Amino acid sequence: MSCRFQVSQNSLMDNIASKVSNVSHLRQLHAHLIRNSLHIYNHWLALLLSHCTRHRAPLPYTRLVFDSASNPDIHVFTSMLKYYTHLGTANVKEVVSLYQKMQACDVKLETFVYPVLIKSVGKAGIVFHAHVVKVGNDHYHFVRNAIMGMYAKYGPVKYAREMFDEMRDRTVADWNTMISGYWRLGNEGEVLRLFDRMPERNVVTWTAMLTGYAKTKDLEKARDYFDRMPEKNVVSWNAMISGYAQNGIADETFRLFDKMINSGVQPNETTWMIIISSCSSRGDPVLADLLIRKLNQRQVHLSSFAKTALVDMYAKCGNLRTARKVFDELGICRNSVTWNAMISAYARVGDLSSAREVFDKMPERDVVSWNSMIAGYAQNGESDMAIELFKDMINTENLKPDEVTMVSVISACGHLGGLELGNWVLNILEEKHIKLSISGYNSLIFMYSKCGSMGDAKSVFQEMAERDLVSYNTLVAGFAAHGHGIEAVKLLSKMKEEGIEPDRVTYISVLTACSHGGLWEEGRNVFNSIKDPDVDHYACLVDLLGRVGDLDEAKELIESMPKEPHAGVYGSLLNASRIHRRIDLGELAANKLFELEPQNSGNYILLSNLYASRGRWEDVDRVREQMKKVGLKKGTGWSWVEFKGKMHKFIAGDVSHEQSDDIYKLLAKLRSKMTDAGYTTDNSCVLKDVEEEEKEEMLGTHSEKLAVCFAILFSEAGAVIRVVKNLRMCWDCHTAFKIISTLEERTIMVRDNNRFHHFSNGLCSCKDYW
Repeated sequence: MSCRFQVSQNSLMDNIASKVSNVSHLRQLHAHLIRNSLHIYNHWLALLLSHCTRHRAPLPYTRLVFDSASNPDIHVFTSMLKYYTHLGTANVKEVVSLYQKMQACDVKLETFVYPVLIKSVGKAGIVFHAHVVKVGNDHYHFVRNAIMGMYAKYGPVKYAREMFDEMRDRTVADWNTMISGYWRLGNEGEVLRLFDRMPERNVVTWTAMLTGYAKTKDLEKARDYFDRMPEKNVVSWNAMISGYAQNGIADETFRLFDKMINSGVQPNETTWMIIISSCSSRGDPVLADLLIRKLNQRQVHLSSFAKTALVDMYAKCGNLRTARKVFDELGICRNSVTWNAMISAYARVGDLSSAREVFDKMPERDVVSWNSMIAGYAQNGESDMAIELFKDMINTENLKPDEVTMVSVISACGHLGGLELGNWVLNILEEKHIKLSISGYNSLIFMYSKCGSMGDAKSVFQEMAERDLVSYNTLVAGFAAHGHGIEAVKLLSKMKEEGIEPDRVTYISVLTACSHGGLWEEGRNVFNSIKDPDVDHYACLVDLLGRVGDLDEAKELIESMPKEPHAGVYGSLLNASRIHRRIDLGELAANKLFELEPQNSGNYILLSNLYASRGRWEDVDRVREQMKKVGLKKGTGWSWVEFKGKMHKFIAGDVSHEQSDDIYKLLAKLRSKMTDAGYTTDNSCVLKDVEEEEKEEMLGTHSEKLAVCFAILFSEAGAVIRVVKNLRMCWDCHTAFKIISTLEERTIMVRDNNRFHHFSNGLCSCKDYW
């Protein structure tokens, strides 16, 4: 009776096991085994581990299953090793530990275990090569093929070739191994020689050929081998579909996928992963919905890995709610990739609080998690938070930043204008021995440019062994911001000489540099050299004409433009009208801007400034009333300055800083000295018709003045003062800083939202035009 019951029980469990199609089912099977006290038997443990591999169960759960074995046999050990093989070579220590445990448990190693061991540890498999030779198991064909495969995959390939040449009885698998090895070296010639010599070929051979060509981006040849295949399986279809997907040819990816389904080949999970990832790349919600319908029609049960790809797809298609729903449904099956995808999804749309919530809840964070959150802050205007999080990261044990981390942090330092912070980051770069690629060096050029250190930016550029278009554009943009027009034009010529074709961004930066430098002839020549100038290039030319005072010609250019002018064009004309006090053109430009971007308060402010400069206070009030009607307010002006690696932020009239008393005392002294030097407050900068004394008080406590006073008080005598301001600098502060630079014998750099101002010896680099 007992025996009959046991058979019946085993039959029931076998039936349940045969229906396992996802991790949830696997856990149910596990629960049944525990309930029936079968979980202690090696047969069932090995089966559970096999399902863990097949359905990509989380590592902690899989390891828990294995560790529950009181006396694991060879099948349990082998099943666990196969699971590690599926994870790649990231768990070499665990595999070696498992091997040592096998020996400690006195489990006899069958020859079939060695190929699994070797594949589990990647290039470290050389240790097991020596071992199999020592114990005399190297003559088994499948063991030799595994060793040869290790050398073919991780190198040196010549060792694999030596083993291949010594073989008397080569199988198709041996030939395929060598073909894959030479493809990894990029040796197409040797691949073709081997392919032509093969006595017989199978579907793996043809798939290796098309995969090799796809990886070299020769999709025409890849498709030729695919079409010539005597027989195709799902792996072949996946390889060709993946080739199109990885090379960004989405349309052909989906066409071939449809052809696969119509030919009767059943897609597997790899297929769906490729297609989901392609939908993510396209970011097309219609395509994503079509894919989901296909999944539902076919009743496809996706693994946690595939559902992670779904999270990413929904997020990139703008459906964050569904992305979060899938994320939450994954529960304990979420891995680091899932968590990172959700963080990136929130950061991409600027929802940093939700991104941080997910980040803080992560059970275990890897470098990608930190990078995603740091980049989220850096790319959404929260540079100070990016740096604070980076500080937490470097104080976390067993975690090393990589180049991706450093690029985000270096860029954040640039946005803040924090040169001391940037140099601190560079010291960490050297301490951690992090090597930079072109992207990393480009971020350094950006950082130095934004911090006002163009000498360092040029040095980084000149020392680069290799430069790309972004390298040139970043340095040209730096020259533009600092008004170095001649250097920008020279760099444009240099990049052409080096065979790098300028793009629209290059020309915008060069034209801006010419405008800021007042180089009309050079700017016009650059504009005329553009094959098909777009609206942004015309906006730069309008700005340049305004700079040299040809406002009527600028108006004529706008009227004769072959393309519809956008806000940037009229913005350039409005700013020129403000500088040259041309109310007629200013009103024309402002009215156009009110139509094109009604929510931009800056346009109203510029027009108000223009009216105020002419003393037309009724018109100022009218513009301000108009702002109120559309619900706009003047943006709060703030400035910050760096001291000992910390950013100190000020707003107009600010008394919250701990050094406020000393700052205002110094401001009063400077105002008295400036008055003696002939300074009078430029009250046209105040947008209210108030008493003169009140105007002076309002202007006297602008945020940039407070920041400069703080820097004078606490920085070393003679040190350059660097201030960042979020709005356009007002005329009164501009005049004041020219005088202060002489009185204090200091160079003062102010980066406003338009350009850099270098004040020295009573002059400004902008030549009083901004």
